Amino acid sequence: MPRAEDAGRVGGAPVGEDRPGDLPADQQPTCGNEADPDFPIRTRIHGGPRTVRPGGGFQSVGLDLTNTTRELCHRIHPVVILTGRGPGLTADKVHVQFRDEDAGRWRPVTLERSSEDEIIGAFDDGFRGFVVPAGKTVTVKVRLALAAGTAPDTVTVNAAVVQRRGNDGDWVGASGDYRFDVTEAPEDSALARSLDELATTGSRTAVRVAAAGAVIAIGTGLLLLVSRRFGTRRR
Repeated sequence: MPRAEDAGRVGGAPVGEDRPGDLPADQQPTCGNEADPDFPIRTRIHGGPRTVRPGGGFQSVGLDLTNTTRELCHRIHPVVILTGRGPGLTADKVHVQFRDEDAGRWRPVTLERSSEDEIIGAFDDGFRGFVVPAGKTVTVKVRLALAAGTAPDTVTVNAAVVQRRGNDGDWVGASGDYRFDVTEAPEDSALARSLDELATTGSRTAVRVAAAGAVIAIGTGLLLLVSRRFGTRRR
């Protein structure tokens, strides 16, 4: 499975993770057999809208994580990848959040543009990852919105799944394509408001803080690795 060692750091340790040395190598989390050609976490995006209007508020999307192994898989972090057909899709126009049911709140996904012109970001924000029991499915609630002024386009969304292992990580899942069309923004000023006006105060603050930090705890190197190798089976 793909690995990356240059995870992002804040204060000397990855956000939401144990500091190096807290867990010996033989106690690091695992998920599946590296010799298996198939990913251990079957991943599916569903329930998303076919069209999204810029400035129109959040739209709900479901993300199923199915553990096909006989062991519990934890510290599971999805990575979202959005690709527009045109050049107008930028990270500052896209807003993605995921639901942390244990904390009872929505967490923002910090997005960056990759060298392949994809918008890419990890489900992190200090989150320790999802726990997926053996043979079970965890459905992650996701919501996305586009800021007013986003140009009409067709956007393809994929999800890769990574298991954090200290400063490293294993690529353990990948979804198929989900597409939506970006339509013209409506004339109604109530629908054309900025995302800041539509979001809750807590979520708005979290998004700004995450953007100001400019750190994706899952690691920029790992995000780029997922971006470049997405669509292939692990080897």
